[in-house]
Amino acid sequence: MMLAGLAFVSRWISRGTLAFAALGLIVMTGIIGWSVFARYVLGDAPAWAEQAALLLMVWFVLLAAAVGVREQFHLGMTAATDAMPQGLRRASRIIAMLGIAGFGAAMGVWGGELVARTWAFDIPTLGVPRGAAYLPLPIAGWLSVLFALEHLLTEARGRKVEPLWS
Repeated sequence: MMLAGLAFVSRWISRGTLAFAALGLIVMTGIIGWSVFARYVLGDAPAWAEQAALLLMVWFVLLAAAVGVREQFHLGMTAATDAMPQGLRRASRIIAMLGIAGFGAAMGVWGGELVARTWAFDIPTLGVPRGAAYLPLPIAGWLSVLFALEHLLTEARGRKVEPLWS
């Protein structure tokens, strides 16, 4: 029952995070389009456009990468693991998810420290804290931990995480 609740919450977070990342991609595309139009048609590109596009890109890339842990849409080299016996294949999946959880926890802890140390400084062209550019690091890190734990718990029950799509 707990696993079903975790799966429900995880799917909801995954869906919402992907929607947020997609919105960021759309907004970034609009900003770049406006910047190109302003530069070549109006002859005056806005100073804030490049920094805003970069800030949004960091957000949607890191958040989508965290969702990739749950949905397993990262690049993977499965030739070696597919050739392994079932027990070794399972052990390699567990080791990989433990590694991802560890890396995510490191992103969460030290990314949070980076955010805290840079929050007092502004991005000059945007007027927002520099820490806002680094905030997706701890968020994506802790999401990666959550999604890796879901995989580990599901694996312990002899099942696989049901992706949002196939």
